[in-house]
Amino acid sequence: MKNDNQRMSRRKLLRDAGVLAGAVAVTQLIPKWALAAQHDASTIPPDPLGQMRAEMGRIPIEKLRLADNITMLSGPGGNVVILYGADGKIVVDSFVQPAFPAVKRILDSMGSSPIKLLIDTHWHFDHTDNNANFHRTGATILAHENTKKRLSETHDVLGLHLTPSPQAALPTETFKTTHKLSANGESLELAYFPPAHTDSDIYVHYTRANVLHMGDIFFNGMYPFIDWGTGGNIDGTIAGAELGMKLADSRTKIVPGHGPLGDRAALTTYRNVLLTIRDRVKKLKTSGKSLKEVMAAKPTAEYDATWGRGFVTPDTFVGYVYNTL
Repeated sequence: MKNDNQRMSRRKLLRDAGVLAGAVAVTQLIPKWALAAQHDASTIPPDPLGQMRAEMGRIPIEKLRLADNITMLSGPGGNVVILYGADGKIVVDSFVQPAFPAVKRILDSMGSSPIKLLIDTHWHFDHTDNNANFHRTGATILAHENTKKRLSETHDVLGLHLTPSPQAALPTETFKTTHKLSANGESLELAYFPPAHTDSDIYVHYTRANVLHMGDIFFNGMYPFIDWGTGGNIDGTIAGAELGMKLADSRTKIVPGHGPLGDRAALTTYRNVLLTIRDRVKKLKTSGKSLKEVMAAKPTAEYDATWGRGFVTPDTFVGYVYNTL
């Protein structure tokens, strides 16, 4: 019954928030058919998830050096960070499955040490899709305990039906609040964000290199997706951004889940945009306005030219905020 209620609530949110309005580019994560399918079942391809994987997998991988032995990859999924050296390669997030051969070639080019560890920042498939492939290389898979829980469940997210992951794709080690490790001259601090983007989010802080991977707590330069079906909410997302701001200084390189490399100033701007919109929506909702009326009031208008260019439209984001307050 709980899953049925979640699915009905999600459908209502998608409908009310206007997710179905307009086309969304593949490079912005959600293909057109995933949106149209909410109206017309005949538009659904035989394998929606497979098609999305194939489309995203064609996005080129871009590399950015963050430190002597730390590299960020961006492209076919959530941003990836690789720490490499004699102690083995430690990878954070893994793109979608078709991108694995290219990721493996990049890893192989970073020396002969083995792939030691894969860290999942949260459960969404564009961050965890290659768990099984990494497992087959001999890597341990580390994540928050809720990531393993969510990957073991059935979910309907953004027009996709996700079945439980096979055993080989599940995290082999989990933690509840914090986890620390040292490798390749670097100290890594991992910690759990209370429910924010989902209820499974963590950050990875490379303390010596002053690099902070925020996962999908941070969508740099665009409105964020908030997966309220698995615990996400606007207040938690704002609190997560504020925690990142406390961990960072003016020189910290902050890796978002999606978007270009950021810094404390970019994260602060993101927090401020979310906070302003949250407060406006909250005031309207408290006064008795319906979601339709709140959308009509355009509480995001001054930010839409910049922040509305991602895959989450302004009305969709207003829907996330309204429904999670």
